[in-house]
Amino acid sequence: MPLIKQFLKEGNEVIIGADKNPLIFLEQEFPTLKTVTIPGVEIDYGEKGSALKLFYESVKFYNFIKKEKQFIDAFLEDNHIDMIVSDNRYGLYSNKVESVIVTHQLYPKAPVGEKLLHQKIEKLLSNFNEVWIPDYEGENKLSGELAHLKPFNYPHKFIGSLSRFKKPDELPKIEYDVCAIISGPEPQRSIFENLILGQIELNNLKAIVVRGLPNSEAIVAKNVFNHLPTKQLQDYILKSKLVVCRSGYSSIMDLAILEKNALLVPTPGQTEQEYMGDYHKNNNQFIIQKQGDFKLKI
Repeated sequence: MPLIKQFLKEGNEVIIGADKNPLIFLEQEFPTLKTVTIPGVEIDYGEKGSALKLFYESVKFYNFIKKEKQFIDAFLEDNHIDMIVSDNRYGLYSNKVESVIVTHQLYPKAPVGEKLLHQKIEKLLSNFNEVWIPDYEGENKLSGELAHLKPFNYPHKFIGSLSRFKKPDELPKIEYDVCAIISGPEPQRSIFENLILGQIELNNLKAIVVRGLPNSEAIVAKNVFNHLPTKQLQDYILKSKLVVCRSGYSSIMDLAILEKNALLVPTPGQTEQEYMGDYHKNNNQFIIQKQGDFKLKI
């Protein structure tokens, strides 16, 4: 979102390409922009998040990169564009136009074969003219080893933390105990939701729950929403004592921008989220809990 807003501010015409929930979300935020459906691969971490399941899903992911490349080549035949900015989708590049990839995953974590994975990622990133890294280069870095394990050889630049939020000069009064933001693929999304709702009821907490389902009607019940516009979600976050969410990198960037305390629960089997939890566990801003140990007390 911040990149799209910046491109529009500079007078560029922007075409949004995405699929399913990300496309629905961006269409809601930018209703006047042209969109195109670029099929995406859905990762399933399973109920137990096993390493074998993750390996199978990673193979599916790499096979899908070829389909992305076929799509963008055909798209360029019918559309005149000057630049491709890919949000962590490795097949969306072309030698006909400037191609940039936005990613913090220069050295992704894996249960096995990490060195081989790094080599594959480097080869994929070499297809782009430049890598934009959404993080800070110095001591305030948010991604740890994911972008800072060792010097990176390809053309790149650190562009700072990216967030759709902006901390206001004057903060609102606290009205809620918890703002719970649920996200991610099934079945883990629903498992996490049920845990949160159970803890809210058990501890009699005043809470806002956002289920992360933008393709559904917005309001489910009082203080329970399938999705919220950015401004309204930011307002609820700032009015809550504590945010509860996954330890995904986008969430961490949002929380860092808003300087908001949070309880982070990594998705089981999602190695990056588990690493981010370990990396930030000594951060005074965040409490880290494993899903199996989840307890919500204010």
